[in-house]
Amino acid sequence: MKRLAAIMAVASIATATACGTTGTTETARTGGGVFTTIDGSKQINASAPINPFNPVGSVFSGYNGMALAWPKNDPTDPNQFYPAIAGSWTTSPDRSHVDIHLRPDAKWSDGVPVTSEDVRVSIGLAYTQGGTAYALDPKAAGAAADIQVVDPTTVRITQGANRSSTFLANLLSTVVVPAHVFGKLLPADFWQLLKTAQHGQGAVAEKAKSAITGLAEKVIAYDPGHDVSAGPFVLERVNPGAALLTRNPYFYDRQKIAPDKVKILNYTGNEQIWNYLIAGRLDNAPFTSVPTAVMNRIREARGSKVIKGYSPVAVSLAFNQAHKPYDNVHVRRALAYLIDRAQVTRIASPEGGTPAATTSGIHAQAARAWLGSGFDGLEQYRINPAKADAELKAAGMTKRNGRWAMPDGSPWKVRIHVPASFSDWVAAGKSISSQLADHGVDASVVTAADYTLYLGELAEGKYDLGLWLIGLGPSPYNIFQRLFGQANGWQMFGGRLRHVAPGTEGNWMGGPEKVDAGEAGVVDPGELTGKLNYASQEEQKRIVGVLAKVANEQLPVVQLWDYVNTQFVNTSRYTAFPPDDDQALRLSSGVWMQLGMIRKAEKGRA
Repeated sequence: MKRLAAIMAVASIATATACGTTGTTETARTGGGVFTTIDGSKQINASAPINPFNPVGSVFSGYNGMALAWPKNDPTDPNQFYPAIAGSWTTSPDRSHVDIHLRPDAKWSDGVPVTSEDVRVSIGLAYTQGGTAYALDPKAAGAAADIQVVDPTTVRITQGANRSSTFLANLLSTVVVPAHVFGKLLPADFWQLLKTAQHGQGAVAEKAKSAITGLAEKVIAYDPGHDVSAGPFVLERVNPGAALLTRNPYFYDRQKIAPDKVKILNYTGNEQIWNYLIAGRLDNAPFTSVPTAVMNRIREARGSKVIKGYSPVAVSLAFNQAHKPYDNVHVRRALAYLIDRAQVTRIASPEGGTPAATTSGIHAQAARAWLGSGFDGLEQYRINPAKADAELKAAGMTKRNGRWAMPDGSPWKVRIHVPASFSDWVAAGKSISSQLADHGVDASVVTAADYTLYLGELAEGKYDLGLWLIGLGPSPYNIFQRLFGQANGWQMFGGRLRHVAPGTEGNWMGGPEKVDAGEAGVVDPGELTGKLNYASQEEQKRIVGVLAKVANEQLPVVQLWDYVNTQFVNTSRYTAFPPDDDQALRLSSGVWMQLGMIRKAEKGRA
């Protein structure tokens, strides 16, 4: 299965407003054909409701699912977005509030205009799910404190006292649903409940919070029965094999949309996607892990083309520092010197990754933007058995009969855990274990049945080593949360940061609370990471420099490869796909259409 689905951004969109013809004229339009793709974020569940709040709901981002705006793929600025339902937005100089300006010509597929009340209801529903800007805790960084309908197309959202540099990004990512369909899910006193939950005291506030979170399951389970979409398409029908969507005659930029219909095929794993691509059935497939032999077969398909771009994600080998001998930095450094990252990448992700230049916690492309020349000053940990031996000896490890042993003489057994369903991670684990075995380390791979089980056992501290996604940009706060956040003991409660002991409350990485950062002195990495959430851009760069150095010297993980966003398209039926390195590449092809891309191919064109 695709491990990037949960972290890939789901959107981006058109900067021009629609002028548009009438719904009747557009409905009569034919000849656009059927665009066939898959949804990289989920598999199809034919019994799922038409509800974007349901994790497997029959709502497909960029097609019949719409957000206020779609995120660009800027390597350092998470607040760069393409307009969508929100045609524009204005942020106050002090970041205290954001005014969202809706497109005046946006309509739902039943002809009802999209208004500020739709946004208000959507935000109310988002509060029932919690998180990001819609946390019920008023002390949470970036929590929205007030939602005000200014006029039918303007909404003002005020940020709480603990302001976040990603507040705008979190707001613009809000999924919008029609108030006349979903509004009945909110009780009549919802906004008073919200006010009490955020500003009340004691048991009264807790009761209000419970009332709001108690709505979560009801919201998730709700099925409106038929699709009312503000996107370029409307769901026509869905079965276990595919979902079929047809053009929305009221979409504000409908003149940009080439296909008459979109078919989203279901899949059960990477192999099925490979077969679709080899057969030329897909007009577009987002990132899918592909071995070289399969890639060659895909390229042979008529009209097949590969587009590559930046993806702010990296794979690492992570240590549980609460387990010996991984509590010793010399052991972690020794393993870094023994792992040939280029070889691991060639075996595990030859088409979808580039070997990590070093361990910084950041994808190399973003790291160079953040660190400048400081990136080249980091230790690269090139393969060096002699340095590895010296590091192991410094840790008190001993070598007997060609095998390394623990300081107490007991056997050192390195067990690398990976989810069985991630073929590239399994291949990476086997490559690493083989390399370590060549240097006298008893290493092997242990697989978990599925990713959910893997993450659960990882969080419970059952593994010594496991593969871990890092570098989840572009927000520097999100990037370093992967190394110095909850998994490593730093927890945010009531707007205050605290560090919990290794092996407790999900702290499976077990790193020290404070470390020596050289010129920066003794620092608390979690505290510095928290500051990234609200610091100025200049201060963010300084903090990123310190944290990258800490990651490089302390090695809570060994960065293995940086992902490349490899997209597959077929130009037999449609052309005008985004070029290499386009900022929209991490968004669905439904958003590409909204941006004016994707045109019907001329007859006979391959």
